[in-house]
Amino acid sequence: MADTIDADERSDIRKAFTDAVNMSPSELEKWLDTDESREVGWKGEDGKGKGESVGHKSGKRIVDLLRTKVADLDEDDLAHMKKVAGYVHRHKAQKPAHPDGSRWEASLKNWGHDPAKG
Repeated sequence: MADTIDADERSDIRKAFTDAVNMSPSELEKWLDTDESREVGWKGEDGKGKGESVGHKSGKRIVDLLRTKVADLDEDDLAHMKKVAGYVHRHKAQKPAHPDGSRWEASLKNWGHDPAKG
């Protein structure tokens, strides 16, 4: 399959992802291993709230993406990177009055962004 994302767009996506994700792979792995991380996020349409949340699953993929060489990123990877950057941007705009220790903060961290880092 031919690459349909041109070099400029690839660069823009990588920059947006790098700007959004401010946690290192090891920081994110450590966070994802906490109960707090596993307790937040949307877990499906069945309404039962069981299983792994979308954000937690995304966090695992972000760890892999951070460890992938730029030249090895495929279109699927870039699409997820774009999704991550969009989520972080939208979620940061919804900052609550008391963000420290909130579900808002935990959700952002699942997506690789620690708001305490600024």
